[in-house]
Amino acid sequence: MMFSNKTVVITGASSGIGKSTSFEFAKRGANLILVSRNEEKLNELENSLKKFNVKTMVCVCDVSNKLEVEKMAKLVLEKFSHVDILVNNAGFAIFDYVKNLTIEQIEDQMNTNYFGMIYCIKNFLPSMINKNSGHIVNVASVAASFGLPGIAPYCASKYAMLGFSEGLKHELSSTHVDVTVVSPIMVRTNFFNHSSFRKIKKSSFSLSPETVAKTIVKASTSRRLEIIVPSFVRIAIWIKHTIPYLINPILGKSFRNKINSE
Repeated sequence: MMFSNKTVVITGASSGIGKSTSFEFAKRGANLILVSRNEEKLNELENSLKKFNVKTMVCVCDVSNKLEVEKMAKLVLEKFSHVDILVNNAGFAIFDYVKNLTIEQIEDQMNTNYFGMIYCIKNFLPSMINKNSGHIVNVASVAASFGLPGIAPYCASKYAMLGFSEGLKHELSSTHVDVTVVSPIMVRTNFFNHSSFRKIKKSSFSLSPETVAKTIVKASTSRRLEIIVPSFVRIAIWIKHTIPYLINPILGKSFRNKINSE
C-alpha cells in the first residue's frame, strides 16, 4: 500500500475531517498518531481503526498549549523516531461580530487554529529535516482568501496559516520536506455545532468530511502550495483578487444576509 510504514500525525482527529482523514490513511496502510483533546472519542476511533491492522497511538493534547504539544511530540518521536506526514487539522470558529467578541474568544481561535499549527511544526519539523523527508499538510479554508463578516478572527487565523505555509515552503525548497495547504469550503462537520452558529443560515452546498479527507491524502504527496476544494472555487478567489472593488461589497452583503435577524 502507498503509505505502508509511513507515520502520520493528525490533529483534531477525534471527529469531522480529522476522523475521516484517519480512516483514509489507515486504508492505505499508514501508522497513525491521533491527536485531540477528547480522549473518549480518540479511543473509539482507535478501536474502529483496528480492522486496518495498522499501528496507532492516542495522544490527548490541546494544540493551543505549547507545553502539551512539546510533551506529545516527545512521546511520539520516542516511539516512532520520526513522522512522515503532519496534518494540522485542529481548528474552530465562533460566529459573531468583532464588537461582540471578547479578546479571549479571539485569542482562543488564533491559539488553536494558527499557533497550534506552529507548535506542531516546530516540534516535528526537525525530525523531518534530519531524515530529509516529510510533508506538512495544513488544513485551512477558503476563508484564507476571503475576509468575511461574522468570522473575522477565523479568517485571520487561516490567512496567517496560508501565509506562514507559503514562506515555510520557500525555506524548505532545498530539502525533501514540503508543505501543502488544503482549503475547503463549508464542510458538514460538528464545526458548526458551536452555539454561535445559530445566527447563520447554513448553505445547502457543502462538502462531506470524506471528500476533504481524500484531498488531504492527495495533498500529502503534492508539490502544490494550496489545493482548493472544490477546485472551481479557485475562480472566485482569482476574481476576488483581480477586481476586489466589485466583488468585496457583494460578498460582504451576501454573507451578512445569511445572518438570521434576532
